[in-house]
This record gives sequence, C-alpha cells and structure tokens, in this order.
Amino acid sequence: MILTSGNPAWPHTLHPIPQYPMLNRDLDCDCLIVGGGMSGAILTYELARRNIKTVTIEKRTVGGGSTSANTGLLQILNDKTLTSIIHTFGEETGVKFYKLCEQAMQKLNTAVKCLDPDPEFIPRPSLYYASYEEDVKLLREEYATLRKYGFNAEFWDQAKIEKHMPFSKPAALYTQGDAEVNPTRLIHALFQGAIGRGAQVYEHTEAIHFEYGKQGVTCDTRTNKIRADNVVFTTGYETQDMKKDKNAILKVSYAMMTNPVEDLSDWHERCLIWETARPYLYFRTARDRRILAGGFDEEPPPPEKWEARSLHFSRYLLDEIRKLFPRYEGLKADYHWAGIFGSTHDGLPMIGTHPDYPYCYFVEAYGGNGTVYCMMAADMLGDVLTGQKRPEMEMFSLQRTSKPSPPKP
Repeated sequence: MILTSGNPAWPHTLHPIPQYPMLNRDLDCDCLIVGGGMSGAILTYELARRNIKTVTIEKRTVGGGSTSANTGLLQILNDKTLTSIIHTFGEETGVKFYKLCEQAMQKLNTAVKCLDPDPEFIPRPSLYYASYEEDVKLLREEYATLRKYGFNAEFWDQAKIEKHMPFSKPAALYTQGDAEVNPTRLIHALFQGAIGRGAQVYEHTEAIHFEYGKQGVTCDTRTNKIRADNVVFTTGYETQDMKKDKNAILKVSYAMMTNPVEDLSDWHERCLIWETARPYLYFRTARDRRILAGGFDEEPPPPEKWEARSLHFSRYLLDEIRKLFPRYEGLKADYHWAGIFGSTHDGLPMIGTHPDYPYCYFVEAYGGNGTVYCMMAADMLGDVLTGQKRPEMEMFSLQRTSKPSPPKP
C-alpha cells in the first residue's frame, strides 16, 4: 500500500534520524509489536514503562510510513462532535469516549516531559469555527453539551473572533487542553525512551508468518523467529490488508508547510484552527514559525497522480492561509505532501482482539485524533497485558456491527 507522497516536512527537522538494527537472532518476549509508526512507538514506550518485555519490528524504517505525513494536531474534540457521539451511542458511551480522549491528552503531556530528542510538544488551545452561518446552531449545541459534561470550552460570537483574530467567522468554539507536536521527533523520542527501559526495536525486519500455539505466538521473519506471549498489530492503514472485516474508509489527504513567518503576533495564542465543514481544513504553526495547513481529502487518485495533486492542493492551501491572515506576505510552500487518511464508519477507533488471531490485539487509530487514540490504546492495553480489566475496550471492538454497549461497571 502506498502511504505517502511528496516532501513531508518532519524528517527534515531531526539530524541525524536514529537508525535501528535489523533482527539477526531469535528472541523471546512478553509482547511483540508489529509496526514502527506512531501507535507502535507510543505502545512500546508504555509497555516498557510497565516493565513488560517488549520487542517491536518494522518492515521499513521506523517512522517512515504514515507518520511522516502526520500533521501533529493533538486534540480532545473529535471529527464527530460529542453531541453527535451521544446521539449515536448514548450518553454513557459518548461521554466516556470524550473523557478517554481528554485523559489520553493528559498522559501524552506527562510522557513528553522526560523524552529526548525534544518532540516539540507545545500545549495549544483550539479554535473550531463555523464554516457557514447555518453551522452556528451546531456550535451552540456542542458548546452546551461540552459544558454540561465538564469540558473546557468557550463560545465565541463573531465580534469576539474579530477581536482576537484578523479574520471574521460567524461563531467558534475555543477549547483548552490540546497541543501541537513534531511527529518524527516524537516517535524517535518514544522509541529511544523505551530502549532505555529495556525494549528492543528493529527496522527492516518484516513479519512474514505467524504460528498460533496454545500459549502464545511465534513470528517468523525472513531470517529469525520471535516467540511472544502476545502480539499487537500497530500497522496503521496497512492493517486493512490483513482482515476481511475492514470497517474503515481510506482517502488521501493533503498538507503543506510554509517558509517561516516573521511575525505571528496576530495569531491568537497560536491556537490550532479547524472548521465545521466536511471535509475540513485545518491550520497550525510550528516551533520555527512556519504554518502548516491541510485538508482537501478525496478518494485516492492513481498513484502516479499523487505528486501532482499534492502540488496542486498546496497552492489552494496557501490561498486559504492568506484568506485568514491577509498580512502574511511572501508565503510559499517549502514542503508539500499527500498521505493516506482513514476513518471508521461510526467515528470510533478500533482497538482490541479478533477471533481469527489468538493472543493478538489490533490498534487501528483511524480518524483525525489518531495520535490521541494511540495513547488511549496504549494505556488500555498496558493494563490488559498486566492482568487489569479495561471494560472500555468493548466500545472499540473490531467486530462491532451496531451501537457499542456502554462499558460495564
């Protein structure tokens, strides 16, 4: 599966990029993690922190798949509003899901404080604006729902937006507790931290066959064997190639990053910006004062057209930045890229077991909050693999075909 195209910005921000050995011996472990992207990195770190003997393998280079196209917006609010989640799944499940996202953000904020290299994790508020006048009602309803269940949100009318920003929109929600991050630096910092706690990480090491025994799984690579009590597949969108019940929608999304902007003082608190339109556009800044914009999701074009489409949409994204911040002059796209982006049919990620794969778990953190879902999954699996119950995982079952049941007490 083609995962990215173009010239992603993040790999240019870490010199040198850490390298990891290729497996050259047989191993035995408590948990084998297959996939060296964001979900694999967060899970490896979390399991190592809990003293679980962990081995992680990646068939390409670590962080070289979808992570390089990750745009690094970490948010509590989801593509599907809390109001909508409650309408779909009921109050208990909806609120629990949003609370899990909030807790995952807090856990990420704690984890990054002791990581090296610096992952450029910076707490930011978010501005979620109404794309159209008719969306104001939706935002008012969502504001009331968020406040009812204790989430930190403000409702901004048009006058308040104009007071704080150089653009005008009909209304917006201004929320706290979010962050921006450099995905490439975060992944390698997590893996370096995990290795320091005893985890083993291998790249250019492909799992080609699994034997499911009575007490665990044996993984064959091209040269060696790994025996594990449990396996977790963190292979991102490529997981869709493994199972017949996919429950996912894959599209291509586009992003670009500008040259540095001299003065960002009129960008209030350098908040993350996104909108109610679907598919939506989003904007953030980077530590070196560059602006990142993304969106224009579409059905995957033929592979040979990805590069041209990426360049085409980078011009549109530049225009969208200028509409919001008209005084920013001399903007150009220093980097532009395309990447596979996945979402589920019901708006919840998929985390858990599958009947065809004994002793195995899957982390399919699909959706705009993918990195937050990865942390959520790592926390739950860390508990499960150490003998603790996490009934919330029922919400994210890979086999769900109807409304998930609320977590059992």
